[in-house]
Amino acid sequence: MINTPVQRSSQAVGPVFQMSKLALACGLCVAGMGSAHAQQATPPASEQPAAANVLEAVVVTGIRGSLGSSMNLKRNAQGVVDGIVAEDIGKFPDTNLAESLQRISGVSIDRSIGEGSRVTVRGVGPDFNLVLLNGRQMPASSIADTTVSNSRAFDFANLASESIAGIEVFKTSRAASPAGGIGATINIKTARPLDNPGLRASLGVKGVHDTSNGRLPDPLQGSEVTPEVSGIYSNTFADGKFGIAISGSYQERNLGYNQAAVANGWRPFAGDENNWGTIPQPGTPGSENIINRPGPTDIYSVPQNFAYSVNGIQRQRTNGQVTLQYKPINDLTATLDYTYSQNKIQTKRNELSVWFNFGPSSSSWNSGPVSSPKIYSETIVPATSDLSMGGAQYATKNENNSTGFNLAWKASNKLTLEFDAHHSTATSGADSPYGSNSSLGTASFTRGTTAVDFTQKFPVLSVAGGNIDASKMMVTGSSFRNSYMKSSIDQGQLTGNYKLSDESRLDFGMSLNKVDNRSAFSNVQRDTWGGATNAADYPDNVWRADSISPYFKQMSGHDSPTLFNQFFTFDFETVRALAAKAAGDDSLYRASNQFTTDRKVQEKTQSGFLQYSTSWELGLPVNAAFGVRYEKTDVTATALVPTATGINWVANNEFSVQFGAPGYTTLEGSYKYFLPSVDVDVDVTRDVKARASYSETIGRPGWGDIQGGQTLNQLARIDGGTGAQGNPALKPLKSKNFDLSGEWYYAKASFLSLGYFKKNIENFIGTTTTQGTPFNLRTPAGGTFFKEAIAKGCVTSDITCIRNYIFLNKNGQGGVVRGKDDANGNQTGVIPGQASDPIATFAITTPANQRKDSLNGLEFNVQHMFGKSGFGVSANYTYVTSGLKYDNKNRGEQFALEGLSDSANLVGFFENDKWSVRVAYNWRDEFLTSRFDGTGLPNPVYTDAYGQVDVNIGYKLTEKLSLQAEVINLNDGVQRLHGRNKDQLLYATQTGPRYMFGARYTF
Repeated sequence: MINTPVQRSSQAVGPVFQMSKLALACGLCVAGMGSAHAQQATPPASEQPAAANVLEAVVVTGIRGSLGSSMNLKRNAQGVVDGIVAEDIGKFPDTNLAESLQRISGVSIDRSIGEGSRVTVRGVGPDFNLVLLNGRQMPASSIADTTVSNSRAFDFANLASESIAGIEVFKTSRAASPAGGIGATINIKTARPLDNPGLRASLGVKGVHDTSNGRLPDPLQGSEVTPEVSGIYSNTFADGKFGIAISGSYQERNLGYNQAAVANGWRPFAGDENNWGTIPQPGTPGSENIINRPGPTDIYSVPQNFAYSVNGIQRQRTNGQVTLQYKPINDLTATLDYTYSQNKIQTKRNELSVWFNFGPSSSSWNSGPVSSPKIYSETIVPATSDLSMGGAQYATKNENNSTGFNLAWKASNKLTLEFDAHHSTATSGADSPYGSNSSLGTASFTRGTTAVDFTQKFPVLSVAGGNIDASKMMVTGSSFRNSYMKSSIDQGQLTGNYKLSDESRLDFGMSLNKVDNRSAFSNVQRDTWGGATNAADYPDNVWRADSISPYFKQMSGHDSPTLFNQFFTFDFETVRALAAKAAGDDSLYRASNQFTTDRKVQEKTQSGFLQYSTSWELGLPVNAAFGVRYEKTDVTATALVPTATGINWVANNEFSVQFGAPGYTTLEGSYKYFLPSVDVDVDVTRDVKARASYSETIGRPGWGDIQGGQTLNQLARIDGGTGAQGNPALKPLKSKNFDLSGEWYYAKASFLSLGYFKKNIENFIGTTTTQGTPFNLRTPAGGTFFKEAIAKGCVTSDITCIRNYIFLNKNGQGGVVRGKDDANGNQTGVIPGQASDPIATFAITTPANQRKDSLNGLEFNVQHMFGKSGFGVSANYTYVTSGLKYDNKNRGEQFALEGLSDSANLVGFFENDKWSVRVAYNWRDEFLTSRFDGTGLPNPVYTDAYGQVDVNIGYKLTEKLSLQAEVINLNDGVQRLHGRNKDQLLYATQTGPRYMFGARYTF
């Protein structure tokens, strides 16, 4: 029961809305923070209702309580604020915080391994949304698969929801909020014991069955059911002077995903272009094998590779928090808290893949102006190319630590002061000797003519060359990557407010903030794609024959009779050990902690703010807040720059840049801004509120964009290489934000709202690419030996012939080293660039503040409770548009806004004394994911529109014991990414529904 009395108004519409203790505490705390600036002071005691008119409240927990508290947060806030409040202690609406956030209008999520991970708000991507924990800026860390990470985005998958009391999403900025969130500032709130006096505790257990785990080969599967345990304890002592809250959770999950992919991207060409990879022009040899050839003014693309993969994942997530509070007098409260999270992920993968070398081909095409092949086939006679069946085994660990201290003092009836300081770190890195991402290439050289049919949801791979043969399998190339990121924040804030009158107050504050980020990467790579050792080094029984089709049953076309429906799986450690033994050096097959790319960036920020809030009558009640924030940031960026010494030709289209001793370079930059904000709301009637807001916000550049030096990527191609150079002098994105909205609270816990927003964003960070010749590296491509092979009869496009000639005739000359022949008699080895060879050209990308544009959108919300029936519905739709769209007909570099998409939610629920049922549908329209695909070229990557149905059911056995059942991804959706044309598949990913059953006991 809630001890705080409430008065029942004679004018109340419908039943009185009542909340649990935790929901009430969160709602009052949030509302107080968000609206106190614009609300009148509480009436003195003499004006309070008499005790005789006070009624004891009956607690309403669950879905209605959560939605009602969230509505009150929205109604009472300064500016446009949405949020989510826990349904009860230890019970958040969704297990995953990002999946809860996606129910809010304007919030969309990116999914990783079937779970919500990062959020986009109002079309602004994850890197430009700021995440706070109890009002403190949190560090974020993440790692990329094959390179150093550039991201500032916070990964919500690291946090369990059980210890979260509420989330606030500030869509309009205020002077008091730290700078860095253009889309939104998201504040995650945890319970404070003195805000909720007395003993409160909860213990929950769950069993999780992820069906995607059962869709894997047996060796990749984990246990069918995995545990989740969570608990929270909160209590106060000494008449409310001391308080302690402890929460913790441990979760295991076994899952998988199966994927069809053109992971290395598509190479785009003009219809009249003649180049390596182009299809024959009309009237030339080979053109008779083309159906519906793209026209001379069309753009078309050819796939670089194709693969099927099966991926088994195991995850363990540990969260914990302890909060201590001391209130020696009513006007002074000290809080000390520590928050910890750890997310460990282990991955195993097997795959079947083919590489296209752009030799003689046949193809059929859909119509332009942007064409994609319906069927693409490369002629390989005799069947001597590599049929690859690689594997992977690696592990990562994400760890977050935050220690904070807060002292709040009500110095007088007019003056309140607050000091807050914290030290927080976020670290992501490898949790395995095999690194953060590793791959072991294995193959038999038995592949003949290879084709892919892209006309169905499941692309069908066909290979001539007969059945797979264990006696011909061997390890080829390999890569053991180690990616690392650590970000730390030291922040001190001194804030206060001074009550000027009953209707107005002044808020003020200053902050010192230091962010240190280190992003590092290393790669132990063997470019022995023609075979690292011999097939005889691997017993036949290490290769396990399997079929492709059973693992893709959710995709139409998986049962095609033309499918090459066979591949080998293998135990990674067994085959790795055999390869290391054959090579005589175990370190060749392990990750290295000696980073070759190492970026260290420090940002020191000084900030201060003032905000004046007032209320007045202008025919209608008006609340307003006028603020300004000053931010000054100094950037120091240091990068380890490897010195390139040469280029080796190691496989048909694999050129390896060689590096010598690296060195550090340091660059600096700085910027400062004054950021004004204005919020005005008018109570048009008792139930209708109108709002208008204006603010200016900034979003800081990505870590890689402000690195301190130039780096070249190790892998180059026959037509050159790539590299990157940072720019610490980059300005942050700056946005001028306009908001107009109307809200109608027509019944208890029911409302309609419509909002318009506009963001004029400048200093967008794009990339400029310049063709350069760093280090004047000589490339064998088109060089002396290359030309001699052509003069002796090799065709320019027949790379195998050229390499064979060089190894047979130039071994030992100019550093040429012939290795052992592969299984088909083709020569392998290393061909270095010669002094007379051409200088390699590298495409060097450099970030730059390039342009500005606007983003416009509408948000519609409705929430309705059907009287006392227990039924209710919540729905929203967000429409977003911008001039920053990708032009698929343009092959050059261009800027477009990533993550921009419409989104919608529909949630229906029923709740009574025993049952609670919620069915939620979330939909996100197609959006641009990236402006570069796996080729490294400027090619768009789009994520298809995706919808997902989730179901939650709860049953209360007693007042303290309840049962829960949840289904995530009930509709078993397939996620798909494509390129310039919708038929230009990049990734098609199948996961599966996830079922959870549990019990929760409250004390």
